[in-house]
Amino acid sequence: QVQLVESGGGLVQAGGSLRLSCAASGRTFSSYAMGWFRQAPGKEREFVAAIKWSGGSTFYSSSVKGRFTISGDNAKNTVYLHLNSLKPEDTAVYYCAAKAQGLTLSLWLAEYDYWGQGTQVTVSS
Repeated sequence: QVQLVESGGGLVQAGGSLRLSCAASGRTFSSYAMGWFRQAPGKEREFVAAIKWSGGSTFYSSSVKGRFTISGDNAKNTVYLHLNSLKPEDTAVYYCAAKAQGLTLSLWLAEYDYWGQGTQVTVSS
């Protein structure tokens, strides 16, 4: 059974940084693509960043490019999202997701097969 467990969320002041982790278990993820999404209160879930386990190609939304960095540790089956220069509008629940068809990166929620429970990030002004 695939399980994705996020951690690392919290309360931070604007301009600060956080590192989110997503620990994956239940199968071999080397052929998967992994993504981070977020959902703010009253808004739809939106794409943040994605990475291929194999090769490490990455893809970012325009709203976070240059501020957030996605990375992976194959040995630990863990994907990270480094959040820098945080803004109040980054406040949301952040979700990790796994896409079994890992040849391409995607920003579409429907293309991801497994989801974590989310971790709250709150940025104060």
